[in-house]
Amino acid sequence: MITFLLSVVLMMSVAAPAAAATGGSDLASIGAVSVAPRSTVSAPTSLLLAPSSAAPKTLKRGDKGKEVRKLQTRLRALKYWVGTVDGEFGNLTQQALYAFQKTQGLTRDGVFGPKTRKALANPKSVGRRITSGSGVEIDKKRQVLKLIRKGKVKWIFNTSTGTEQPYTHKGKKYMADTPKGKWRVYRQVKGWRDGELGHLYNPKYFHTDGIAIHGYNSVPPRPASHGCARVTMDASRFLWKLIPINTRVWIY
Repeated sequence: MITFLLSVVLMMSVAAPAAAATGGSDLASIGAVSVAPRSTVSAPTSLLLAPSSAAPKTLKRGDKGKEVRKLQTRLRALKYWVGTVDGEFGNLTQQALYAFQKTQGLTRDGVFGPKTRKALANPKSVGRRITSGSGVEIDKKRQVLKLIRKGKVKWIFNTSTGTEQPYTHKGKKYMADTPKGKWRVYRQVKGWRDGELGHLYNPKYFHTDGIAIHGYNSVPPRPASHGCARVTMDASRFLWKLIPINTRVWIY
C-alpha cells in the first residue's frame, strides 16, 4: 500500500504542471480518489443503543387489529373462550384474559401487558378433577369455570361466585356462599328469570338453595354474587345446550 501511495504521489508531482496547463480535470479527479482520507466519524451512540424493534404494544379493551386477533387466536387455542375471533378487544376477550390470568397466578386486570404476554408464550397447564365423561368444574379459589368433555378441559371461562360475606334479605341474614361439593343440574330456565335476589339469565340450577350457573351483565374477576356462578350473557347462550339437565357440577 505504501509503495502504491508513493507511486501516486510521484505521478501527481510529475503531472502537476501539465494538469495546470490543461485544467487538470482528469489527474485531479484521479488524485482525489486515490488519496482521499478514510472517514473516522463514528455512528452516534443513540443509534448504536437503539433497539432493533419497538417493544410489543400493551393491549386493552377497545383496541383493534391484527395483534388483537393473534391474542384471541392464542387464547382460543389454549381453551379460553373468546367467542368470535374478530380482532376487536371487547368484553369476551377481556373475560378470556381474566380467566387466563387467574389460572397463571397473574394480576387480574384484563390487560395484555408484558407479564401476561410472557405467560401466554409458555403457559402453565390447567388441571381438572373430572377425568372421564362430561361435566362442569368451578374453581372458587381461581374463580374460573371449566367445561369438561370426555375427561378433558374443553373450555375455560371467567366466573364470579359468592362473596362469602353475610347479607340481609327480607329481614333475615344469609351467607353469600357457593357451596363446595359434587352436584347435578336439576332445573333450567331459558331466558330471563326474576329471582328473589335479582335477575338471572339462562339459569342452570344445581343446588336447592336456588344456586345456579347463569348469565349476568356484570362478571368481574372476583367473587361478587350471592352464591351463584356468573358467566357473561354470551357465555350462557353458548353453554345452554352444553350443560343439560343432570350434568355434573363439581365445586371446589
